[in-house]
Amino acid sequence: MTGPTIAVPQRAAFDLDPARNEADVRARAADLPESIDIALFSEYALTGFVADSRAFSGAIPRERATDFLASVAAENGFDVLAGYLERDGETLHNAAAYVRSDGSATVYRKRHLWGDEADIVTPGDELVVADTPAGRTGILTCYDLNFVRDSAALTDERVDALFVVGAWPDAHSANWRLLCRARALDGVRWLVGANRTGSGSISGTAGSEYAGRSLVVRPDGVVAAALNRGERDLVWTLDRDLLAEQRAFVGSVE
Repeated sequence: MTGPTIAVPQRAAFDLDPARNEADVRARAADLPESIDIALFSEYALTGFVADSRAFSGAIPRERATDFLASVAAENGFDVLAGYLERDGETLHNAAAYVRSDGSATVYRKRHLWGDEADIVTPGDELVVADTPAGRTGILTCYDLNFVRDSAALTDERVDALFVVGAWPDAHSANWRLLCRARALDGVRWLVGANRTGSGSISGTAGSEYAGRSLVVRPDGVVAAALNRGERDLVWTLDRDLLAEQRAFVGSVE
């Protein structure tokens, strides 16, 4: 196979505890194989989240997130994507930063907020495409998967991959898998989904159970590799030849 090798270090997060999350993310990244080109962590991976006023105490500015991820990328020689609760003045955003090993960064703010998340978080207003070792790559967050119009817009952008960070609930895990497969097939592209596992870790989140089940979906909608709910690493190579073959088969424009 020819193409980049990705890793998803599936993990639980520590709600409203950025320092503890940063230490865990750094350790998990350091344990990955040397062959990795991109490591993907879940939604709110650096901060955790709770949908009330306490969220402000665990939010971090963009510079802290990108500087931290740049240090992880430099230490390990691969690009890193991770979600975090971003504080911009008195405004909160559900953000995901893709940071390259040279320190450059692309940040996406989640556009479609789920449930009471919308009571505390301000949505983003634009789709984002990043240049990655997988080619032009769209970045989505969790509930964004439900919106076909966004998938269509990224198809128009001719992205070669979608990277999805999630904190998808365990009660709806079948939908996570279904929607990841659908979004890969929509645009005939690779999809990598990095989802949170474990449970909520502070008062008010103790009943929250996360699905885990991070996965890689091929451009034909077939699940190539997947985890269950354990804190394990998913490693896979995104084969460029398979992408080209599938696009030729369905008549996609190269």
